[in-house]
Amino acid sequence: MQVAVRIRGTDPQGHKVEEETETLAINAHGALVLLTAKLTSGSKIILQHKKTQEEQECHVAFLGPVRQGKAEIGLEFTTPNSTFWRVAFPPEDWTPKHPEARTASIRGEKDKVQVSAPAEKAGEKVAVPEKIVDK
Repeated sequence: MQVAVRIRGTDPQGHKVEEETETLAINAHGALVLLTAKLTSGSKIILQHKKTQEEQECHVAFLGPVRQGKAEIGLEFTTPNSTFWRVAFPPEDWTPKHPEARTASIRGEKDKVQVSAPAEKAGEKVAVPEKIVDK
């Protein structure tokens, strides 16, 4: 999910770093961003959510590959903050086998139909409604 952010901190040489970018991915623990700034593992930075202006202290938890002069940087919140992104994340113990993961909504112009996910075992039959009735 792309979210506009501003990164502030200092590089390993003590120079001030400030850069605006977008997240490549977010989760309840931090984000993955592309930065031109040279940071090292463990570096402390301030991450600002551009839409809400909320700030969160983070540290560099992952240094990934460099693409077109920008490095993939994994940022982890120093203090847990599951509401920073304003997104509801599934609980830590959630799996694709969770009952709520097995239902998908399909919307037509007039109809809303609930369809079960395909059966996990090959050859197992899945019930398909014969007719959709307007409500």
